Amino acid sequence: MLNVIFSTMFFNTLTPKFYVALTGTSSLISGLILIFEWWYFKRYGTSFIEQVSINHLTPILNGNDSTNSSITNNDSSLQASPLTNGCNNGNNSNGNSSLPNGIDSTAPVTGTNECKVWKNPCALFRGAEYQRLTQYNGKEPLTFHDMNLSAQEHQTFFSCELDEGKPEYEMMQRAWRERAPSTRIQLAHDALEKNFECTPALILLAEEEATTIIEVERILKQALKCAENAYRKSQQLLEQGHNQDIVHKRNTNILIYVKRRLGMCARKLGKLREATKIFRDLVKEFPMMSVFNIHENLIEVLLALQNYPDVQGVLAKYDDISLPKSATICYTAALLKARAVASTFSPDVASKRGLTAAEMSAVEAIHRAVEFNPHVPKYLLEMKSLILPPEHILKRGDSEAIAYAFFHLPHWRRVDGALNLLHCTWEGTFRMIPYPLEKGHLFHPYPTCTEAADRELLPAFHDVSVFPKKELPFFILFTAGLCSGTAMLALLTHQYPEIAAYIARLFLNWFSVPIQYLTDKIESILPSNLFQQLAKI
Repeated sequence: MLNVIFSTMFFNTLTPKFYVALTGTSSLISGLILIFEWWYFKRYGTSFIEQVSINHLTPILNGNDSTNSSITNNDSSLQASPLTNGCNNGNNSNGNSSLPNGIDSTAPVTGTNECKVWKNPCALFRGAEYQRLTQYNGKEPLTFHDMNLSAQEHQTFFSCELDEGKPEYEMMQRAWRERAPSTRIQLAHDALEKNFECTPALILLAEEEATTIIEVERILKQALKCAENAYRKSQQLLEQGHNQDIVHKRNTNILIYVKRRLGMCARKLGKLREATKIFRDLVKEFPMMSVFNIHENLIEVLLALQNYPDVQGVLAKYDDISLPKSATICYTAALLKARAVASTFSPDVASKRGLTAAEMSAVEAIHRAVEFNPHVPKYLLEMKSLILPPEHILKRGDSEAIAYAFFHLPHWRRVDGALNLLHCTWEGTFRMIPYPLEKGHLFHPYPTCTEAADRELLPAFHDVSVFPKKELPFFILFTAGLCSGTAMLALLTHQYPEIAAYIARLFLNWFSVPIQYLTDKIESILPSNLFQQLAKI
């Protein structure tokens, strides 16, 4: 009862000036904490309070046990280490970062160049693969925009000006423009009736009418014979003028396309060495046809064969500053470096002793890959569901991430510990690049137009991934709210001191009720002379 009297006297002696000073001081302290937290977050990309609590308080409470998050979120060597071990490879030797999509370092970067759409090197077959999804659940895996791009490419690559007046090629021009698959297939059959060696018609039937890969391969082998005959004939007539050069260019495009699709059929049927030979021959015979990205098919097949030295050899040729980058190039380089250390990598051990040179090189390669395309890790780590890849991809976009993960996830699974290393380190990339939409580290800033372009390429039922924006830590939001709240209380207390004092006393009285209740309960349980006996000791 005595402490109740003392507390009542204490509350009654408090003046409005005390409450003004109290709330003002609290507002000032929380404001200073907010400013410091904001500065620390801008500079280091994480919360200072979270850093202290995880690095110092958590080990004390858990008996110095470290967790995976200590590697992912707090190891300074992973957060702000400059990518110098093997990830630069001379990319910044002239003051220029590695340029995506083959952009010249002296050319201005525009949205058009950044958001250039590329043909998916590993596009599936419509009749044998894409159509299965539609038959299974009624969903269309390809958008009209995606198929329209393919139609335009087929018209460009598989026809030329000299085809005018030839009924079979005019039918194929109509077939590419038709929207209904049945109409396209019928026009292809009509073209074959006019000319049984019409290779574009055979290509369309292999792509859209064949329902199995074996059937696709059979039709493409027939198309290959026709394409080779046409290629040899046009090659012999090259000296006859510009018109023959145009025809030969068209026949070359058709031959490359057919051989490449045959290689993909061999890959899907498990004939990996045959597929490797086809892709190697194409890269060797047509080295200037980099627009087809045949080397990415070769990399994927070599990974399936687990022929890692040859994969490294292909990367050494194509992972160059003057050539366009891709998710396949960047993430395969990261996979090869992760393979050297992933089997023995332990987050707990690394957090205590630091990273070795090989581990640092692997982490830097992962950071480089994630900076190029930040959407891939969520698919590789199965944090997001995969869908069938589109026929066209946008480099550094969600469409490219889907296409890469769809074919390369088994290769990451096959390397023991690679996914674990990726899981522990990939998020550190976003702390290294505070403003990725304005300034990159090894590449140009991340293009802001990718989301809109991906929404046109990807089906409506897919949730398009956007660039992972850095969220404010909880303690910054908490201190901001605390600062605002106490500042508002200080202002109200200064303007209305009597009312504020009354509300404060009322609140303190309410707050003291449960404390008084607990005190009474303790006094009723303990002996009445306990405090007197303790005072005598």
